Parts: sequence; structure tokens; C-alpha cells
Amino acid sequence: MYWNRKIECMPREELKELQFTRLKTLVDNLYSNNRFYHDKMKAAGVLPGDLTRMEDISKLPFMHKQDLRDNYPAGMFTVPATDMVRYHVSSGTTGKPTLVGYTKNDLDYWTEALARSLTSIGITADDTMQVSYGYGLFTGGLGLHYGAERVGATVLPSGTGSTERQLELMIDLGVTAIACTPSYMIHMIDVADRIGVDFRRDTKLRRAVLGAEPWTEGMRQRIEIRAGIQAYDIYGTSEMAGPMFTECEERKGIHVSGDLAYVEIIDPETGESLGPGQKGEMVVTMLTKEAMPLIRYRIRDLTTLMDEECECGRTSPRIERISGRSDDMLIIRGINVFPSQIEYTLMRIPEVGDQYMILVDREGALDTMTIQVEIRNEAFSDRVEDMISLKRRIESEIKKYLNIGANVELKDQGSLPRFEGKAKRVVDRRIMT
Repeated sequence: MYWNRKIECMPREELKELQFTRLKTLVDNLYSNNRFYHDKMKAAGVLPGDLTRMEDISKLPFMHKQDLRDNYPAGMFTVPATDMVRYHVSSGTTGKPTLVGYTKNDLDYWTEALARSLTSIGITADDTMQVSYGYGLFTGGLGLHYGAERVGATVLPSGTGSTERQLELMIDLGVTAIACTPSYMIHMIDVADRIGVDFRRDTKLRRAVLGAEPWTEGMRQRIEIRAGIQAYDIYGTSEMAGPMFTECEERKGIHVSGDLAYVEIIDPETGESLGPGQKGEMVVTMLTKEAMPLIRYRIRDLTTLMDEECECGRTSPRIERISGRSDDMLIIRGINVFPSQIEYTLMRIPEVGDQYMILVDREGALDTMTIQVEIRNEAFSDRVEDMISLKRRIESEIKKYLNIGANVELKDQGSLPRFEGKAKRVVDRRIMT
């Protein structure tokens, strides 16, 4: 199914022409009318006339999150306050927050992107969607809310928390689709098991739209098996607008609406462009944003651009699922470790549950990593030697796939923290010393 077949299936050369037209209009306007963008381009020695084709976008300087923080609150806005209709705020872990403003057109484009995305995974006016992302300053809840309403679905704006109540409403209202973080979906399934609710038997849920945090294919499979649903990856950032782009029903990469956003992949160390099939850092240019445009914004998310056309018929660019963030990478004894690699390894081990924590410490000059993993109830044994054997097997798998040793602690099911929003699975205690 298509929401906007003309755009979604536009021939690639025609799409490229549209992208360049919008890029030129954007750059011309910002250079002439906005001090920040004017000074940034001038410092890089780039004039709007230097852009003669889409590939010339590489001549433009990168933007960074620090640019947004340095110009907080309103230094990045390109329209007067009277044209703003909404603000969202991303708190981040350090420094000032990121403030994002929206015009009416910005919200319309955002909603349009989500209407295309939700339609591509089969959500229609016949569905009731439970939105269990946070509402308020976070972009997730309101974004999915208006996107679902745009396609005609009935929306249950449940937000986060009160999980037992959410399950009750899911059953009573015949909810068929849910939008939330993968970690909250796991938490809901755990709570359902505890109170005697069977997703397959007691609910009508058939689709889940999961995002806002990296998650692996192994985690997807576990969610689908336990809940009896199809789970789809959704992607977006607060700076872009919020969650915008999903997989289609083929589930072979996340479709990016090329008329709204232009995606590049670069080497995170050198900034050099990488071709299709090469993993690197994603850089996004928002082609239609009015209130706070982004040109070559370094998001820090790591992915791969997919060049081949999708079997669904859409010609839009696709990216592979996000494998992590370049600034989330842990360097432990000189070895680069991404939390997603650890999750991938753990999810391959049948005895391991769905929850884990990564603890990084420094003992003297030596970095150490401890991985706490919940073990399925049925995998626990009263025989100490059995548990020691399981612990050693998990440690061996970690060593084999990550080329680094880690101490594994086996935990009872239900003992590790649960997350209603974004999961925080890494505690790096080195920064506290």
C-alpha cells in the first residue's frame, strides 16, 4: 500500500532533480537571510552558486549538535516567533538542551512522512494504535499520534507508565498496533506474563512500531515470538523533526522520504563520503524545514546506505537499521565496542533473557567490563557447576565476537532495571573517577 504513490515511486532521476531544486532554494535563502548559515558557508569558502548538481552538497560544511547548543534558545531559527506553532526539546546527557521549533508546514511535512511510513507497514483506518511514547517535550508521542490520525487510525494516547492499565486498555479497546521503544515493548510483555495476560490469546495486537533506541534483529525476533506480532523499525531524531521513517512490509531497510531529507554516509573520523554498502555515520539535510533547517547535520548514528530498489516498489533511499552511535562507542583496552554488538551476541544464546546491563570500570590503569544478564527461569539450575558452565559459555561467546574479555554476572529474571522510555543499558563508571 502507498500513501503518496507519485512521490514514493518517483523515478530516481526525477527525485534527484527535485532534491537539488529544494537544496538550491534552501541554500540560497539561508545564505541571504540567516546570519548563522551565511557565516558558516562563508568561513568554508562556499557560495550558493558553487552548487551546480546534487553531489556538490559535499562542498557545504557540516553542522553539529554543538551548533544547536551554542545558539540556544532561538539562534538557529529562521522564521519569526509569530510563525512558530510548536517547540520540542531534547535534553541530552550533557550541556544545554536542543530546542527545535516548527511551523505549520513543518508539522504537515512531518505528519506526511509518518502517514507514508505507517501505510507502508499496513496500518490503515481499520486500526487502533496505542501510542506509548512519551508525550510533551519528547517528539515521539505527538509525532506518531498525528501520523496515525492522518491515515485514519483511531489513536489511544497512553504515553509511558502505568503498564498494567495500558494492557487493560489494549485488551478492552481491541488495539491492533502499538508505537513505543523496544525496551518498553519487552517490559510490557514481561508485565503481561506476570499478571497472566497472553498477547496472542488476549489481545488483537498485530503490529508494533519500535524505535528511539538501537535494537538488534535478535531483539526483534524475541519480541515477535513472545507477542505474536510483526515489529517494524522507525527512525528519526528530534533535530530532524522526530520519528519519521520506517521499514516497509518487506523489512529490508528503512525508507527515507527523499523529497524531504537527503542522506549521506561519511567516515566518522575523516568526514569523507562513503558509497552504498559501506557503514559509516549518517549525515542528514532536511530539504523542506522552515523553522530550523539542517544542512549536512552529523547525527552520529551509524548505518549503511542501500542502493538497490526495494521489492515494495518504492524508489526512496533506504538505510540499514541503526547499529549504534559513533559517540556511544566504548573503548576498552584499545578495542572499540558498541553496545549493539553485545546485544547481538547475547540474543544468540537461548538461556539469556531479554534484559542486560553493561558496567565499565577502571581498576588502576586497566579498563574492565562486566555484563549483567538475566537468565530465563527455565535455564536456572540448582547445580553450581551448571551455572558456572553457562557463565563461561557466555563469556566465551563475548570473547569470540568482540575480541575482548568480559566478566559475566548471571541475574534472576526480573532483577535488572526496566525502562519505560529509552533504555540506559551502559553505566560507564570510568568518568566518575
